[in-house]
Amino acid sequence: MTEQQRPTEQAPDPAAPFAELLAIEQLDENTFRGHCHAGAPMRTFGGHVAAQALAAAGRTCATKRAVHSLHGYFMLPGDPTRPIDYQVERLREGFTYTTRRVRAVQERNEIFNLTASFKLPEPTAGDRHRAMPPLPGPECLPDAFSHRDEELRAAVRSSDGFRDLELRFVPPDAPGVPPAVPGMPQQFVWLRIATPLPDTEPLLHTCALTYLSDLTLASTAGLHEQPNFFQRTEPPRLLMTSLDHAMWFHRPFRADEWLLFAQRSPSASDGRGLALGEFYDRDGRLVASAVQEALIRRLP
Repeated sequence: MTEQQRPTEQAPDPAAPFAELLAIEQLDENTFRGHCHAGAPMRTFGGHVAAQALAAAGRTCATKRAVHSLHGYFMLPGDPTRPIDYQVERLREGFTYTTRRVRAVQERNEIFNLTASFKLPEPTAGDRHRAMPPLPGPECLPDAFSHRDEELRAAVRSSDGFRDLELRFVPPDAPGVPPAVPGMPQQFVWLRIATPLPDTEPLLHTCALTYLSDLTLASTAGLHEQPNFFQRTEPPRLLMTSLDHAMWFHRPFRADEWLLFAQRSPSASDGRGLALGEFYDRDGRLVASAVQEALIRRLP
């Protein structure tokens, strides 16, 4: 395709049910509407909101410009029963870089805002990245839902949200797991979209990874107090929710192929926890990085 605006209609591939979660309707040149599922009772899942906001920003950019970074703030809990309007502000149209700001508005309240930067590809002055830890592959690890009771597992798999996903956690004592640094909890999980995504929509893969990045990152900051949702067998002891989220996209990838999400948390204090994450593909390439601060409070 030539350097032009993205098409106004985004029809999900029928072979990719997950794409339906990210579909948004265009209302005018700079406004889009979407619906997001719950992540907690009566609260929209933050990763879903961020992914749709990024989709709205990308729909106003030239097709050859790929997102390389995003920064977002979660301001109010969203209502999963009501639509969300994404209002795009075109901040910059540079020769190489394009910048967009997105306000996610629900019932006249701004619940989330996002700034994203897009760029044209260019040659790199030497390619380098941190090496992926030599961990077991996903094929020899159990499904993340395998230890949960059958009723809960069926409910999650059949719900409108969190569908078509695969997560497989690496045990802390598995071969190749780096020794934990004191005061820095860590966890490693293989994840992917379980159904194929279109080859012709790089933005869709980036939005899908944005969605995936919010599944386990906050829980890393609370590992000193409780296991993550997928691995705990007792009621939660902490109230946790995302405060802000940032990502950088380094290299091309596919969100429907296995990616290793290596996560660690260097700090928890003042009712907040910071978590860092790195995504690696099966060839060991570092394809994206994420940072998130989460609210952490003890439940009464």
